[in-house]
Amino acid sequence: MNKTLHKIYIGSFFVIGIAVTILLAINGFEYYNTSLEERFFNPKHTSLKPSGNWGHGFGIIGTIMMIVGVSTYMIRKRYRKLFSFGYLKHWLEFHIFLCTVGPILVLYHTAFKFGGIVSVSFWSMVLVVLSGVIGRFIYVQIPRTIQGKELSIQELNNLKAEESQKVRRVLSEDTMALSEFEKMASTDRYKNFQLTHAIGFFIKDFFNIRKVLNQLNQNLMLKSIPKSERDEILKAANAEIIIARRIGLLRTFHKLFHYWHIAHLPFAITMFVIMLIHVAVTIIFGYKWIF
Repeated sequence: MNKTLHKIYIGSFFVIGIAVTILLAINGFEYYNTSLEERFFNPKHTSLKPSGNWGHGFGIIGTIMMIVGVSTYMIRKRYRKLFSFGYLKHWLEFHIFLCTVGPILVLYHTAFKFGGIVSVSFWSMVLVVLSGVIGRFIYVQIPRTIQGKELSIQELNNLKAEESQKVRRVLSEDTMALSEFEKMASTDRYKNFQLTHAIGFFIKDFFNIRKVLNQLNQNLMLKSIPKSERDEILKAANAEIIIARRIGLLRTFHKLFHYWHIAHLPFAITMFVIMLIHVAVTIIFGYKWIF
């Protein structure tokens, strides 16, 4: 999958997700905004209630999407014979799409009314989605090839060295600018990193990186370097800084990813177990959809 096709792939997921959310909200705004006691008299109650044609359908489709999203990604990740069947990165994106839109449909299936044991499944689902967002952030901080294979420290150092040559070739005569850049591209900056200050650290780091890159850009403009070449050098500089950060925080994010798995899995299991119980009870009591 080339870059253009990949952008279309991601873009279609984004458009579908936003469109589904907006259309469901517009279609049922009046009904969902009605108090629980008065919904029975709303014209859309028959179709949008949890057991209605639309409401029931939202639950079924949402549940199937989550099951498919989880199972396909886990099978692709663990079954060795499928390692060559598409990049793991693209399967993860498919997993995220299904496990984001699926819960949205399940939310509308509940008609924003949940209680009893089903509420445990619902809130477990919410925690799974939220922890999934955190997990995605941690996952992308651990450098990997496009096939999903994690890069070693040696491979990362080699990548950093390749990028550094492009930048230092230009800054070799400007010791002050080179010194500022090397501070930002050093792994030593992360020795005192603390998780308790992570959010503030990354926000501050973002602006510091932008400042150094802007200074580098001005330096390149003074040397009358063509824009296309400037963009290439700035891209290499940004890549070196990001690689340095990932090397410096690699062990930290490995630990975080391990702890994330421990927290994420119980919520997912709880959600699916109660969901299956809910589906079984629904079938036993004779609730049917359009079949």
